[in-house]
Amino acid sequence: MEDKYFIEGGHSLNGTVVVSGSKNASLPILVASLLTSDRSVVSRVPYLADVDNMLKMLSEIGAQISYQDHQVIVQARELQARGQLFQFAKTMRASFLLMGALLARNGSGCLPLPGGCAIGARPVNLHLKGLARLGAEIEIDKGMVAVSAKRLRGCEICLDFPSVGATENIIMAATCAQGITTLVNAAAEPEIVDLACFLNQMGARVTGAGSPVVQIEGGRPLHGAVHSVIPDRIEAGTYMLAAVAAGGQIKLKQVIPEHLRVVIDKLREAGVDVDEGTGELFVQAPRDLSPLIIATAPHPGFPTDMQPQFTALLATAGGTSRITETVFENRFLYVQELCRMGACIESSGDTIIIRGIKSFKPAQVKVTDLRAGAALTIAALGAWGETEIDCIYHLDRGYEDLEDKLSGLGARIRRVAEQAANL
Repeated sequence: MEDKYFIEGGHSLNGTVVVSGSKNASLPILVASLLTSDRSVVSRVPYLADVDNMLKMLSEIGAQISYQDHQVIVQARELQARGQLFQFAKTMRASFLLMGALLARNGSGCLPLPGGCAIGARPVNLHLKGLARLGAEIEIDKGMVAVSAKRLRGCEICLDFPSVGATENIIMAATCAQGITTLVNAAAEPEIVDLACFLNQMGARVTGAGSPVVQIEGGRPLHGAVHSVIPDRIEAGTYMLAAVAAGGQIKLKQVIPEHLRVVIDKLREAGVDVDEGTGELFVQAPRDLSPLIIATAPHPGFPTDMQPQFTALLATAGGTSRITETVFENRFLYVQELCRMGACIESSGDTIIIRGIKSFKPAQVKVTDLRAGAALTIAALGAWGETEIDCIYHLDRGYEDLEDKLSGLGARIRRVAEQAANL
């Protein structure tokens, strides 16, 4: 049984929203807690389906978990895969981060090829190449990946592409390798910096995180740590766009404006009034929205995880906008759903052309992936009438208390179980 959203658009958003801790920082940090047998405490961890699955996987590996009031306490005295680990691992991309930690702590690991959103192939070859350079032997058979190493040794690793997951996996494994590892063309996202901060609090020595070259001095003794996760920049950006699409003005609290620099700059270019404060952002919708030209890119470029939301916003901007997706090859599946709501969008390879319409029309639409769900929610908030959004379990993976936060800003949004909806 799947839940649905029913959103009555045409109501402006006003008020204050508190941004949750980052999902994409929480997941690798929780995995990194496996690198020691000591107790670690991680706060500001959001209540999300992906976090719940990750904690279940940590439990199946042998970690003892306590999760209360957004605080997770992890202690893994011994690691041994058992039970339903493989079933949980198949459901989410971030499960593969366990490979670096298992290899570093146990000398071996075995996981299924990961699942996740249908936005492209997202192969794990970069992860495996990096682990192999550190000394791991790799076997792939019938959808399972096994890695093992008698000893990991530091070396220089150059990534073909600045993959976030590969960067995180390699950094975690390298903390337990003998010698210095230099990772070139590393991903530079804020979530990488947060992971490095946690590892350094554990006793590791990771320098250069947030730049293309990261150096890890391996072999240092690791211990437990206490850490607070950074705010979720994608959640913050989504609420910013929702406020613009629906009209009104909102304040975002517990946010790091610098993590949203490109998003803020693009909104200002479109005519949106964005004011920055200390840990706060103020967003006011303009009377008219100008078109934009956007191309996604690895950080500090335009984030691919904000691309669908901007498509929904620009669908009602004056003139013609253009968005090019350079990170994932299959991230326009949601476009046909926006077109059901009246959007005028043409797709050509890795680029879409958006010709602005006056407003969205309500329709029954289906979520295809996490950020597509955010785009459809933004469109529904700006439509006149009630939109039905199916398969919202995708949204549960990445947005904490979405309906409550939107309702608190004045949105008319209802969550209904499918069985109840059909009565």
